[in-house]
Order: sequence, then C-alpha cells, then structure tokens
Amino acid sequence: MQTSSGRLLLAAGVMFGLMTAQPAWAQGSRTKAAPRGKAAETADGPQTCTSKNFVVHTDLTKEEAEDLLVRLETMLVLISKYWGRPNSQLVEMYVVKDLKKWPPGSLDPRGLESIETGGGVTLGQTLENRATGEALAAKAVVYAVADHGTPQHEAVHAYCQLNFGRTGPVWYSEGMAEMGQYWKDKDSAVNCHEVVVKYLKSEEPKTLRELVSPNQTTGDSWQNYAWRWALCHLLANNTNYAPRFRPLGLALLANKRTSFEDVYGPMAEEISFEYLFFLEHFDRGYRADLCSWDWKTKFTAVRGNASAVCKIDANQGWQASRLLAKEGETYSYTATGEWKLGKDGEPQTAAGDSEGRGVLEGIYFEDYKLSEPFSLGDSGEFTATQDGKLFLRCKDAWHELGDNSGEMAVRIKKAK
Repeated sequence: MQTSSGRLLLAAGVMFGLMTAQPAWAQGSRTKAAPRGKAAETADGPQTCTSKNFVVHTDLTKEEAEDLLVRLETMLVLISKYWGRPNSQLVEMYVVKDLKKWPPGSLDPRGLESIETGGGVTLGQTLENRATGEALAAKAVVYAVADHGTPQHEAVHAYCQLNFGRTGPVWYSEGMAEMGQYWKDKDSAVNCHEVVVKYLKSEEPKTLRELVSPNQTTGDSWQNYAWRWALCHLLANNTNYAPRFRPLGLALLANKRTSFEDVYGPMAEEISFEYLFFLEHFDRGYRADLCSWDWKTKFTAVRGNASAVCKIDANQGWQASRLLAKEGETYSYTATGEWKLGKDGEPQTAAGDSEGRGVLEGIYFEDYKLSEPFSLGDSGEFTATQDGKLFLRCKDAWHELGDNSGEMAVRIKKAK
C-alpha cells in the first residue's frame, strides 16, 4: 500500500506528501460476514458496492465484496470511537484483485502504479486556512490490492484525511493505520500477522529516536511499518502511557505544536524499557495492559521481624513484591491462595504444576535491567544474587495471561 496526501492552502497551491506502503505478504483468510452491503455486479469487470460509510469499486465477487464492506464498517466504528469523531463523508475505494479485469484508464495512474507493486495508496487533498492551519474541507480516494489488510489500512488513512484533514507524522500515521487493520472490539490483545511477530522478535530493535524521527518517509518498507505498529500498539494499550497517547494523537491530527518528545520525554527511560520488554515477550494474544510495569510502588529493605507483603495476580506480568533485596541476604517467604491457568484450568498453588507452569517466580530489577527469572514456589527461602527490586509473577506463556484467574498473598521477611 502506498498513500499520497496533499494539502490545499487558501491562496496557495496543492502540496503532495504522505506516502504509505502495504506489505505484499499481508494475505489473510476471509472474515465471517455479518450484515451485507449492496452490490451492483457486472459479469466479469468491476462492480460498485455500497454501505453506510463506503463506496467500493472492485472486481471481487459479490460475496467477497460484501465481506470486505463488513470488515471496513466494523473497523470504522472502532477507530471513530477511539478518535471521538464520527465519519463525516463516504470513503471511496478502488480495490483490485485482478488488474486484467479493469479497463484501461479506469484507475488513477498513481493508484495503478501502487497496485501493480502489490500495495495501495490514499490520494487526498485538504483545503486549509493558511492563517490558522484549520482544515476546512478534505477529499480522499483509496486504491488498494484486494488482500486482507491493505484496504483496511488505507481506509484508516482516508478516515483521518477526511475527518481531520491530515494523518499525522509518519510514525503515527502508519503505526495507527497498521493498528486499524488489526483492531477488534473490546479486545486489546496483539492481533498482527505472524510474519510481523517473527520479524520483530528476530531483529535488533530500532531505537525510539529512530522510530519517531521527523525525517522518515512513508512507503519505505513493511519492516518499518512493523516497528511503527509495535510502538503505537504499546503506547495505546500500556496503562502507563495510554492516557497520554490518545490526546497526543488528536493534537497531531489537529496540527498542533506538539511531538512525541514533548509528551513522553520525561518518561523516556521507562518507555524504552517497556518497549524492549514488549518486543522480547510479545506474541499474538499478548496483552500490553496486563504487562504494564509498576513504576509507582515503593520498595523497602526489610529488617528484624518486618515483612514485605503483596498480592500477585495470575493474569498479570511482573508485579511489585515491595521487597528491596540486598545481595547475599537470605529471605523466607510464603504464598497462600489459588490460581488457574486458563478459563478451564485446575486450581493450583504457587508450587505450580509438574511442568513448572503456574509456579511463583521472581526477578530482580535494577537500573532498568532485569536479572534472569528464578522459581520460588509456595514457601521456602532464597538468597538474593544481587541488589534490586524483587518482582513476582505466575509463570505462564506471556501471550496466554489474559484468561488466567486467582491470586496469591505473598509475605517475605529475612530468614533467621
């Protein structure tokens, strides 16, 4: 997918900028259709399909086209709710499965060029007040290949162009468009393509500075789109950063004087830590909200008969024990309660099962670095291998935490 957007200033000319590119690998199975749109079908050539918010010209079969309309409408409900702005105009789209079925001259040359390379483009213009920067009117037309993700990605660009007059800086525009094609109602879990997971987990991570650089150009590569998606997904769902992310996005779409650095600069070390943690542990089903790091709880070194007391939920990532461990010190602990791994899992103690799943495990955090995790259990002693804040969790696959339940009450004190 490639996207091109322009801005028409009052008493000025047309400027074309934003380009986006959809990866050729983005193929997927069809989604089960719900309410149908209307389609006027010809024998072999393109047809025009309509729904509440879309006019789609396509050579897909009637059933495929109606399925696409359902997916587009479902996505539009979610993104318009997120940005708090109902769609104001019909989104016109050309979705191509087989170029041979399209008469010469029926597609804009820029759209045709993008489709021939296996992608898509959103061609847009905005009428803008030069003095205030206010978007007064906008147009957008989508051209996309008929894979499972490109039309939805481009539809996000078109929605932003039509309703805000712009799509924001490259990192935000492309990251959110990638999110748009994956969003599901009331489901914040990772839902990206498997190839994205494999790529991001196998490569040296890009730095935050690289990702939000203002010098990026859209349409560069699907790999860069993957990095932008990862950052936007984290910021939109992690409870530490989500409250600031939506207002930042709305400010960027309104062309206000703000930036990633302005909003998140004071939290740079924390975001970098959680960003790298996300890339190491995520998979399809991973919940960034459940794995948000606890930056607020105070940790103390226990003395005498004092204890560090906490509750550890089975469906969350690393959680604060409140113990500030000291290297070489030995501590005793007890963990009481029950938890389940999965909706239909058997209740178990912090000792875990025979395969080690469900065991209470710990890790040390110091200077934004983590030790290797170590198993504890329901009671016993351990000797701290380093200074650091002790975090605890129920051991389970990181992308399978969401359906766990139960908690443990944990008490830790110095061993006698």
